[in-house]
Amino acid sequence: MIEPIAELRTGEKVRRSGSSPDRQSSGSNGSSELQRLSCASFNQDTTSLAVGGKNGYRLFSLSSVDRMDCIHQGVESPDVCVAERLFSSSLMVVVSRSAPFRMNIYHFKKGTEICNYSYSSNILAVKLNRQRLVVCLEEALYIHNIKDMKLLKSLLNTPPNPTGLCALSVSHSSSYLAYPGSVTAGEITLYDAVNLNEVTVISAHASHVAAISFNASGTSLATASEKGTVIRVFSVPDGDKLFEFRRGMKRYVSISSLSFSADAQFLCASSNTETVHIFRLEHHRPSQESPSWSGYMGKMFSAASTYLPSQVSDMMHQDRAFATVRLAAAGMKNISALSTIQKVPRLLVASLDGHLYIYNIDPQEGGDCPLVKKHRLYESADEGPAASELEVGSPSYAATVATSRNQDSPSSSSLTGYSEDGGAKRGELIPEHEFADGPLRLDDEQEFPPVSSQDT
Repeated sequence: MIEPIAELRTGEKVRRSGSSPDRQSSGSNGSSELQRLSCASFNQDTTSLAVGGKNGYRLFSLSSVDRMDCIHQGVESPDVCVAERLFSSSLMVVVSRSAPFRMNIYHFKKGTEICNYSYSSNILAVKLNRQRLVVCLEEALYIHNIKDMKLLKSLLNTPPNPTGLCALSVSHSSSYLAYPGSVTAGEITLYDAVNLNEVTVISAHASHVAAISFNASGTSLATASEKGTVIRVFSVPDGDKLFEFRRGMKRYVSISSLSFSADAQFLCASSNTETVHIFRLEHHRPSQESPSWSGYMGKMFSAASTYLPSQVSDMMHQDRAFATVRLAAAGMKNISALSTIQKVPRLLVASLDGHLYIYNIDPQEGGDCPLVKKHRLYESADEGPAASELEVGSPSYAATVATSRNQDSPSSSSLTGYSEDGGAKRGELIPEHEFADGPLRLDDEQEFPPVSSQDT
């Protein structure tokens, strides 16, 4: 059994097997000359956005439409391919293409590294909530206790997952993990990351699954297949199908992200096309009004569908998009999220072309959503800061880890990691009082202390 290895020295070089650090081709993510970012991710409650690129990562606040404050710019890890923030805390998880098998956890306000872990092959995704941190490799998943980073479970020899597809629910009362459960079909394995046992296997699609996402309460799971034509929503933990939506019929697309609104009333889906779809999650009830021609025809179609082939019948019962967004261009990978900013429902689209697009949503009428703001997420040495697009906040708020830190100096020993079986010898990533019900607040001086490995 191959387990993750806690780095004993931050400067130690460990050789690992695995595929090339740069797994993404320009063909799958759009034109290479337009791709300015390597990754982008919203935090668990869509209050901030993390983006990574050749010069490190940047963290932005999403509290305003007209202004985006740069909370932190991390330069300690170049060429970042994974950047994840835990809610509104100072904990950042970063993976660099220069060492794609190693996960670094930073306290970005203090400018310190909490710990780092190395794995047997490239890290494709990292998911975290208040209880667990999950590391996804191509054929393995590692579940850690986020309080002390102790390894709780190794799920080895999982079905090949070259894109690192997985989702972790963020509810305080549950912690479900979803990942591909079959090499030949669109099955999803639902795993209880708290009790460490498999819950069920959901037969989501006929073809491989391309995107999955939990709602905020962890009671629903949205899925999309590689074809990208049908999106389904299942109940958790029993796996019953709740909704089915048709994204389109004319062409197959690559769904890049699925995201629920905070109230679980809406679901958005973005892809490699120029259209982002927003679906309303509501069950249609029979109308009690007087009969009409349209109502009569609807009943006729419903009755006729029972005699038609299942594929045709399913299409007749699939709901269409409630609202849509038209992007300026197609072909560039992006992620989308639904949020309420300044008391107005918004759709956020972060594109690897280096921009965040903000659209207004009419929750009553739907339809086409207008673009209200475009922000630039990257730095350009030639162009300088784009003040008209992006206003950067005060840098005094965030401490940046100096790139000139001597890795061989004695001080680097204070940044040692964890033993692979014992967790932290002292201290916790998150203080115990932060696990009480209510909003997660991790802004005190005692949060995320550096951790020393156990004596051997």
